[in-house]
Amino acid sequence: MSTIKLGRLEEVDVRKLWSHEQYDFSNWLAKDENIELLNEVLGLTLVDIEKEVFVGSYRCDLVACDETTNQRVIIENQLEASNHDHLGKIVTYASGLNANVIVWIVKEAREEHRSAVEWLNNNTNKNINFFLIEIHAYRIGDSLYAPKFEVVEKPNDFIKNAKVQTGSGELNKSQSERLVFWTRFNEILVERGKPFNVRKATTDHWYDVAIGVSAAHVAITLVNKDGCVGIELYINDDKEMFDQLYVNKDKIESELALQLDWQRLDDKKASRIMYRIPGLNFDDHSNYDTLMNDIIDKVVLFVKVFKKYVK
Repeated sequence: MSTIKLGRLEEVDVRKLWSHEQYDFSNWLAKDENIELLNEVLGLTLVDIEKEVFVGSYRCDLVACDETTNQRVIIENQLEASNHDHLGKIVTYASGLNANVIVWIVKEAREEHRSAVEWLNNNTNKNINFFLIEIHAYRIGDSLYAPKFEVVEKPNDFIKNAKVQTGSGELNKSQSERLVFWTRFNEILVERGKPFNVRKATTDHWYDVAIGVSAAHVAITLVNKDGCVGIELYINDDKEMFDQLYVNKDKIESELALQLDWQRLDDKKASRIMYRIPGLNFDDHSNYDTLMNDIIDKVVLFVKVFKKYVK
């Protein structure tokens, strides 16, 4: 039996990849193929990346938008150990830019700053989320350097949702059942090779999937009282987009092989184009795997078809 020769994974100093935070690392991270590495660990879909955005006399390294939620995201880079100066900056930038998600990327996270970010996540408004992430780099022998983002601290949705929604440390039945549903849903999504981005399992009744534009996204909604799961194209605030899609109603429904519920919602900013899958019952999980696979199939189909019509 032949012996397989194995290499040894070696960590290298990130300064060998990027010597300067602003001109090297921030410029590298702002590229689509690289921001996707960060998206994978954040569970977001960052678009519209801006570099060096002024906040008073200071400049935030990167500002972006989460495509599916339209939340503003700021990213502060530090290719050294975390320090008090940058901790103060991320709070200043979050306030000055009205950001919902704050990402602090460092070479090394010191314990006092881990504790500080954990405290911010546990004691601020549920809509404000802080991430502390270390950037590392590795190689095997003379191979190319491979960067890797490693999450040190992240939002604790369980604590925040419980405090805000129930006023206590316990989840109600609906919240608990949604968490169970999305946790299993993510497992199946991974088993199927992640045909779309995996999002953190939460107690929310919705799960958003990006389609490449910030004006609209595909949403999965759990409607237990009606015993169904909704798959919809959610248009944030663009009646013209809805009308253009409606002109192609017959073609879209033919390509999907589905009959849709077209909701222009003239009294609201948003519009919806929905399909409902029956079979949701929080008291009976026996069909969950089959139901979830059907949901994934429909979402993939929605994304494929609507991307051709949404501009």
